[in-house]
Amino acid sequence: MGELKRTPLFPLYQEHGAKTIDFGGWDLPVQFSSIKEEHEVVRTKAGLFDVSHMGEIEVTGTDSLAFLQKVMTNDIRKVKNGGALYTAMCYENGGTVDDLLVYKKADNDYLLVVNAANTEKDYEWLQKHSFGNVEVKNASVEIAQLALQGPLAEEILGKLTSFDLSEIKYFRFADEVEIAGIQTLISRTGYTGEDGFEIYCSESEAPKLWRAILETGSELGVQPIGLGARDTLRFEATLALYGQELSADISPLEAGIGFAVSLTKDVDFIGKTALLKQKEQGLERKLVGIEMVERGIPRHGYKVYSGEKEIGVVTSGTQAPTLNKSLGLVLLKSEFSEVGTEVHIEIRPNKFAKAKVVSTPFYKRQK
Repeated sequence: MGELKRTPLFPLYQEHGAKTIDFGGWDLPVQFSSIKEEHEVVRTKAGLFDVSHMGEIEVTGTDSLAFLQKVMTNDIRKVKNGGALYTAMCYENGGTVDDLLVYKKADNDYLLVVNAANTEKDYEWLQKHSFGNVEVKNASVEIAQLALQGPLAEEILGKLTSFDLSEIKYFRFADEVEIAGIQTLISRTGYTGEDGFEIYCSESEAPKLWRAILETGSELGVQPIGLGARDTLRFEATLALYGQELSADISPLEAGIGFAVSLTKDVDFIGKTALLKQKEQGLERKLVGIEMVERGIPRHGYKVYSGEKEIGVVTSGTQAPTLNKSLGLVLLKSEFSEVGTEVHIEIRPNKFAKAKVVSTPFYKRQK
């Protein structure tokens, strides 16, 4: 076991009483106050996340578009300069390498934001499949990422910049924006179900930016937020987490992110044949939401039954703080996926609790 990696903000965590854990080889805060309190802060005010562990990979060169079309499931041609696109990369069998964001900075200049635990794997995958005039660079160690999420995010961040943040629409970004005197790239994609921004800067400037946002937003109730609330927030909004809803064994179609798969694009992207077959033959399993009818919390890995027949597995589950319900996401055999279907979760060996299939997303913010 190697030493845990740390973001440039690690020295500041203890100022806010952080409890840290090993998260995919990173020493990261699971909570600062409590998961429930931090969750509520993001839903009602604004919370600041250190997501500097995420990976950033730059793709440049005259063949960049052709290359990305080959390795990505979504249609990269749809992205305009200053736009971001959610997509996946797949193996030949349709399993998922990773889900990620593609930012188009200019023609032949893209930034990929990938899951932290997959950064090296993704970088190697991209290098392995590159061709022509393409340069793939892992810039993760140079770039820090903060996320300010919640209904007051724009108001708080607006106090630190002369840039009109309302110009950054959903899934758009602006480059070279000065925040608290620091050069940043700011996007508006979100992973919490709330409005908010992702702010990229050089790793050396991250502590200054972190302090400035917390100080400026203090009167509006901004707080630092850990990974615990990040997970409950994304779960309520039914946003996939790699390693749970998506994996090498779970395709984007099975995981319910078919909107990020363009089977009509005129490129034979990696995994397209397998995904087309899945769609044409009908999915054998689907990701659905469940609500517990009997007492119990569905946890990752719990088996799901109909009678004595095993029909699926829980990918994520918790007592949802905003909704005060015990909910789960389940990869279920398709014939049991209709809303209202009764299932049973094995919450302990030979101990079962009744649940029912419900519609998703569990939570959707009021515009």
